[in-house]
Amino acid sequence: MAPRWLSCSTAVFLLLVHVDPVITQSCGTPGIPGIPGTHGPNGIDGPKGDKGDPGEAGQPVRGQKGLPGLRGPPGRPGLKGDVGLPGPPGIQGRPGERGRPFNPSNQQKSFFSYRRVISHAPEVDTAINFNREILPDLDRQFQGDSLANGSFVCVTKGVYFFSYHVSAKSRVCLKLVKGSDSHITLCDSSEGFLVTSGAAVLELEAGDTVSLQATRYNNIVTSQSSTSHTFTGFLIFPTA
Repeated sequence: MAPRWLSCSTAVFLLLVHVDPVITQSCGTPGIPGIPGTHGPNGIDGPKGDKGDPGEAGQPVRGQKGLPGLRGPPGRPGLKGDVGLPGPPGIQGRPGERGRPFNPSNQQKSFFSYRRVISHAPEVDTAINFNREILPDLDRQFQGDSLANGSFVCVTKGVYFFSYHVSAKSRVCLKLVKGSDSHITLCDSSEGFLVTSGAAVLELEAGDTVSLQATRYNNIVTSQSSTSHTFTGFLIFPTA
């Protein structure tokens, strides 16, 4: 009970001290400190201070240039661009030199074209004899090569073209022979009459022979009035 009374007396005493601190004076022992008051409002901002010195972080720092790096791999090819506009016409070139006049007698030539007008059938594996020249009235400088017993003898080394047309009945087999080698064999058959043909390109040396030969499988038509058996050849270009 005593501490509670003492507490109430202390509170009354402190209240009296705060209400009239000037009038009331005590010469006795200092009292107990009062309870702290509440915080007052914020004060007014002071004047703006001077600008400070720059810090170390504000100074730019640049090191030395480094060595060049390794070359990277090539990139992918780009897309194909659009076709550009045509350019302006170029300057006309100088006239060329005048060509030499054409002289057929100076050109390398070699050809033949014959037909067969013989009433008997050709022998097997033997050069078929084509005995009638198709263009006999050409000028001397244009005349073709002759056939020796149906065989062409090469004089100018080069590449040649050969062709033939032959009439037959039921079936026919013919072979184009260079020297003793058969280069092409063509066969044809029909229930009635037929006309067969063939062609080949051969490279020849001077002295080579080319002929058309019959095999045992043929029924070549033989007639003195027939003009459907022909054998032709000519030089495409010399290689000498």
